Amino acid sequence: MASEPCVLFWILVLHVQIFVVIGNPRVPCLFIFGDSLVDNGNNNDLETQAKANYKPYGIDFPEGVSGRFTNGRTIADMIGHLLGFKNFVPPHATVKDEEISTGVNYGSGSAGIRDESGRHLGDRLSLATQIRNHKAIITRITNLQNNKTLTDGHLKRCIYLSNIGSNDYINNFLIPELYPECHKYSSDEYAAILVRQYSQHLTTLYNMGARKVAVFGLGQIGCALEVIARFGTPGSSSCVDLINDSVNIFNGRLKPAVDKLNNDFPDSRFTFINVTSILAPQGGVQFPNIPCCKVRPDGQCIPNTDPCPNRGLSVYYDGFHPTEVANTVLATRSYTALSALDASPYDIAHLSQVADD
Repeated sequence: MASEPCVLFWILVLHVQIFVVIGNPRVPCLFIFGDSLVDNGNNNDLETQAKANYKPYGIDFPEGVSGRFTNGRTIADMIGHLLGFKNFVPPHATVKDEEISTGVNYGSGSAGIRDESGRHLGDRLSLATQIRNHKAIITRITNLQNNKTLTDGHLKRCIYLSNIGSNDYINNFLIPELYPECHKYSSDEYAAILVRQYSQHLTTLYNMGARKVAVFGLGQIGCALEVIARFGTPGSSSCVDLINDSVNIFNGRLKPAVDKLNNDFPDSRFTFINVTSILAPQGGVQFPNIPCCKVRPDGQCIPNTDPCPNRGLSVYYDGFHPTEVANTVLATRSYTALSALDASPYDIAHLSQVADD
């Protein structure tokens, strides 16, 4: 499970539209790695508490309940449409051979950079597992195209999204009674270990042919409603500041790591998406700081309950996950940055246009 900040002024852009590129997509394929912020059904048949294949999830999604942890579309869905893909990128769990050449979504709710993150919730597909699944997909594409050179050229023109890391805090470091990491490491030490492991995974993706990779930083986990309920907010703060401080340490290490990947691999185009900058509170109008759906003790929606009627005025759909309108803000500014802080060195629109070396 994952999180985004709450009570944000930018929700005033409620009716921002996702405009699909007319004609062919900007890139030939889109591959998606991550956690419940992008999971579109990979957890449905796993033995896990972290699944969203029931109402009221999907109440506003065109295809209904799908396994997405929101009322409608995820950020990955929206970025796919902005890139010009007519159809949603299919989940790895059900993808067919005729679909794989245009992209696959490997995301898995409760998954983390570290293999053990989220294990108390049940099965999940860690980042390492997702990358292994991608390797198998590459083999399938190569067999279909019957030309490895053609496949290699195809893959390096694709966009790769990686949005993961929240569960390494929410469902690992922040549960000392179940995971030893917080007893073994300081926040800075843990962030350093996470970023080093993440860099190794991204290097593996590069070695498998990825050249255009958007790496998302973490949102302010300490502002997630379920995190606030679990830890409380001392004083006048509206969020759990100590947790956000840990997130900021991670983000502060991740951006230089992305820069280093570009330096180490001159033909690569890694870019850092600064979620904290994009979703920073800007003052002004405040919105209900409560989940849109009725939640279980673990922060997910209670099955078959009615969500709030005006979901366009809610930031959180459940205790952790953003509503479609919040996803819209993050997707549009990831795709077309409004500030130099939003993305570095490219937003996703520019990443899609960078010449292939």
